[in-house]
Amino acid sequence: MVATMTETIDRVPVAAPLRVEEVAGGRRAVDDFETLKSKISVSHLDFFYGKQQALFDNSLEIKENRVTAVIGPSGCGKSTHIRTFNRIYELYRDQRATGEVLFDGRNVLLPGTDLLDLRRRVGMIFQKPSPFPMTVFDNIAYGLKLHYRLGRSELSDRVEDALKRAALWDEVKNKLKEPGLALSGGQQQRLCIARAVAAEPEVILMDEPCSAIDPVGTAKIEELIEELKSSYTIVIVTHNMQQAARVSDFTAFFYEGRMVEFDRTTQIFGNPHERQTEDYITGRFS
Repeated sequence: MVATMTETIDRVPVAAPLRVEEVAGGRRAVDDFETLKSKISVSHLDFFYGKQQALFDNSLEIKENRVTAVIGPSGCGKSTHIRTFNRIYELYRDQRATGEVLFDGRNVLLPGTDLLDLRRRVGMIFQKPSPFPMTVFDNIAYGLKLHYRLGRSELSDRVEDALKRAALWDEVKNKLKEPGLALSGGQQQRLCIARAVAAEPEVILMDEPCSAIDPVGTAKIEELIEELKSSYTIVIVTHNMQQAARVSDFTAFFYEGRMVEFDRTTQIFGNPHERQTEDYITGRFS
């Protein structure tokens, strides 16, 4: 068993041992894991910043309507890995990925992929809240106008619905014409989540969504993640292992660009198979 951890992680029940198998890039659980539908299947993924390789032969299954946490020390490739899911890395020069990232069975890394549609279907929430410099209403309406042709009444209904799904409507319904940047940090992050869900994505990627907000805002985001997973597949990158233990169904541990271990969250935090994983979650290295 893992050595004594924080009180939060101690409360995570230890799962019964799973049968595991070796796969390229690490280990994965089988049994009940295999009965769940994969929304995203990553196979033999390599990533390069110019000539420097950052990811090495990554393979990972993201299950539909589940929360998958990606943990590991800074610079290990967590954020780089999930940014291949919607090819947002292509907004920057000299970055490229090879291998397969299958989204509903189609390799999104192939030429000819409709990137506008891909990024609508795979939305992303960044580390720092990033509202547009416009009103609360227009922050949500912007993406809707980009992807759909809606009348004013339908547009208003969709904005309201998105804010309700992001648990923000009651706090901003009288502030729709005020700047989104005037909201608190936690509200701004939920505004960004509302902006993402308004476009009707299937997957929401969250890259350290709580690192720049206070504990109250963090708690609201975590509650929201639990509510959203019934409708969306969620992947969250986090340095906060207590958060990973609280919100996720599955956890992947990365180290130096490689996926070391992937399993049910209860297994990862209760009885990991790899010594590197145990050392990381017990604080033996950072």
